[in-house]
Parts: sequence; structure tokens; C-alpha cells
Amino acid sequence: MHGMRVSVHIDPSSADGNSRTVNRRIIALALPTFGQLIAEPTFVLIDTAIVGHIGDTALAGLSIGSTIILTAVGLCVFLAYSTTAQVAHLLGAGHRREGLQAGIDGLWLALGIGIVLSLGLFAGAEPLCQALGGKGAVLDQAVAYTRAIMLGAPGMLLVYAANGIFRGLQKVRITLIAAVSGAVMNAVLDVLFVIVLHWGIAGSGIATLIAQWYMGLFLVTPAILWARADGASLRPRIAGIAAAGGDGLPLFIRTLAIRAAMVATVACAARMGTSVLAGFQAVNSSWNFAMNMLDSVGIAGQTLVATALGAGSVSRARQLTRATGRAGLVTGAIIGVVFAIVGLFAGHLFSPTPHVQILIAVGMVTTGVFFPLQGWMMAIDGILIGARDYRYLAGTCTLTAVVYIALILVLASIVTPIMPNDLSRTAMLWAAFNGVLMGGRGLFNGLRVRSDVWMKQFTTITAALLS
Repeated sequence: MHGMRVSVHIDPSSADGNSRTVNRRIIALALPTFGQLIAEPTFVLIDTAIVGHIGDTALAGLSIGSTIILTAVGLCVFLAYSTTAQVAHLLGAGHRREGLQAGIDGLWLALGIGIVLSLGLFAGAEPLCQALGGKGAVLDQAVAYTRAIMLGAPGMLLVYAANGIFRGLQKVRITLIAAVSGAVMNAVLDVLFVIVLHWGIAGSGIATLIAQWYMGLFLVTPAILWARADGASLRPRIAGIAAAGGDGLPLFIRTLAIRAAMVATVACAARMGTSVLAGFQAVNSSWNFAMNMLDSVGIAGQTLVATALGAGSVSRARQLTRATGRAGLVTGAIIGVVFAIVGLFAGHLFSPTPHVQILIAVGMVTTGVFFPLQGWMMAIDGILIGARDYRYLAGTCTLTAVVYIALILVLASIVTPIMPNDLSRTAMLWAAFNGVLMGGRGLFNGLRVRSDVWMKQFTTITAALLS
């Protein structure tokens, strides 16, 4: 393959090129992908619903603990994104064994990162929870949850890497099976440990870590068998693992910027009081769940566009990009309406306190308004990841996050203390988050896909990959 030239051609006609067929392919990939994506947010959502009935202190502690786990695991989402793009590219170019080998390298990288992450965050749980505003009883609850759930981190990162393999192969039903069975297991164990055995918030974390390891083993086993059948080596290859890590570094920076913005938002909510923080946790866990519906559209487009570009078809990639953007916009509009309506009644599921219930309603209605924008933004984000436009995404997400964090800190320290009540503070917090952070990312993504730079850049990257 050394010295191989990668050509880009135009194919104005295609047997499956009409928009209806394209939409069906996006849906066929997006629905199972959504099931996989909601695994970790579903775990937190289930934990939130059950822990919320222990008391507001436990719910506030869960807000801090779940922020740590979602941030730590979320920073490693590049394991799925980069593996998806690499496997899809190589398959599109006709190199299946090399694609599966890249997937095996990703699994080894995931296991190594997971072990280090788990041990490090277990040891540093208390200072991290304190840094996010945990005090007194809230701090105790947050530390107990964090230490329990972090032991499942290696299993969850193996899920990410294995999902990248299956997405790249466009065989995503198995990820749906893993996600559904893992969520059911987590719910059953949550009820057993928290409600029946009275283990408190730590029992909720233990239930989740068991489900995480189950999902990891469920997906890694067939991934290894398929790779071995196609001649890929199962041994850890230092060069391959290093390449997988280097490929994911810009995606790590991108995710780090987004997560830093989320952490800053939680810290600001904590400064506004226990009630605001408890309400924020309920809205945030619901938002994470809904956002994965939008992300599933972007990942479906990511897989299809990566395969089209791997085969050298620019016209096909453009068509899929437009279709994915429209699908994201429509999906976001539908979800936004449902999110706002459900938000009016969802407070009872998360807290027995009327004041917190009202704050949850305000947060969910405010957030629902912005979902069409977020749907389109997430769709284009997936496309650019599929085209391996990692550096652009890292730079623009970092810039957007810096502006947002500066703004939210000013609002929290100067504006919110003079606001009349918790309702207005909650509405301002979610409006700033959606309008500035998500809106800024949407602006940069829109500017990028208006040009062909990202597709031309892909040609260079693919040539280097196959050389």
C-alpha cells in the first residue's frame, strides 16, 4: 500500500442516491446507535430518579459525583469517534483487516486509559468533589458515589472502543442489545441495592459499575472474534496504540473544552444553592439523555460520510451531509417540544420538594426551546468528526468554551446574586448554556461545511493512513 494514491471522484448518480433512501439509511444506523449512546446517561438518569427519593442532599451529591464520572468518561469519547472514522475509512477503501486491526488497537488503548482513570479518580474523589462545591453531608454523598462508580470506568471505555468498531462496520444492532440489557440490569440492581438493601447512594454507584463491566465484556468478545477471523493481531501493538492515541488527541482537547464548560456550569449552579443544584441535576441528566438522540443522527451521518469519502466520492459525501443536517434539525425540533412538555410534569419523578420540582420545569422548558439548534449542530459535528477534521473542532470548541466559561463566571458572581429568585437564576443558567456554548459551536460548524476544505483535508489524511 506504500505510495498508494487516493483519488476523489464525482458520482452524480447512485443506486441508493435518492433522498428517501439516504434518510432510511440514516435512521437505520441512528436508532441502534441511540440505544448505545444512552447507556451512561441512562445509568445516571436511573440513579437520579432513585437517589432523588433518598433526599435533596443525596440528589445534590449525585449531581457532583455524576458530573465527575460523565466528565471523565466523556473525555474518552474519542475512543469511539476516532475508531469509527478509521474503520469506516479503511472499509470504504477496501481494507477490512487493517480497519479491524485499528479497532483492536483502540481496545487496548481503552483498557489502559480506563485502569489509570479508575485508580486516579478513586484516590482523588474527595478533593475533586470539594472543588465542585461539595460541603458537609453533600460532600460525603458525592464522594461515596464517585468512588463506587469509578471502578466501572475501564468497562465503559471498552464499550466506547468496541462501539467504534461496530459503527465503522455499520453493524450497530449489537450495541443496542448491549445498551438495553445494561440499562435493565442497572435499574434492577439500583432498586435492589438502594431500596431493598438500603446501601444508599453508594449502592447506586455499585449497580452502575456492574452494568458497565457487563456491557464491556458483552461487546468486546464478538469484536475480538471478528477481528481474529479477518486476520488481525490480538496482541497489544505499541505503534498501533500510540497511533490511536495520537489520532484521538485533538478530539480529547475538543471534549475537554466542552466538559470544562459543563463543570463550570455545575460549579455555578452549586454557588446558587442546594435547591438550584438539585434542580440542575435533574435537568442535566434529562438533557444528557435527550442529546444522545441528536448525537445518534450525527454518528449515523459520520459513518456514512466517512465511508463515502473513503471510497473517494465527494458528491455522495455532500448529499449525505445535507441529509444529516436536515435530519438533525427535524429531530431536534421534535425532541425540543417533547422535552418542554414532559418538563412541566417531570419534577415529581426526581424530587418530592415542590420548589425543586418548579425549578426542574423551568430548566427543561428553557432548554427545549434550543433543541432544534442543537440537533443541527450535533449532526454537522458528527460529519466533521467522520471526515477527521479534528483540529478544527478542537480549536473552535476551545474558543467557544473559553468565551462561555468567562461569561458564566461573571453571571454567577455578579448577576445572579441580585436576581429576585431561584426560578430566574435557573432560566438564566440554561439560556446561557444553550445560547452561548451550543450556539457558538453551531456557528463554527456551519461556517466549516459551507466550504470544501474539510473534504480536501480528508484526502491528504487518508493518503497518509494508507501509505
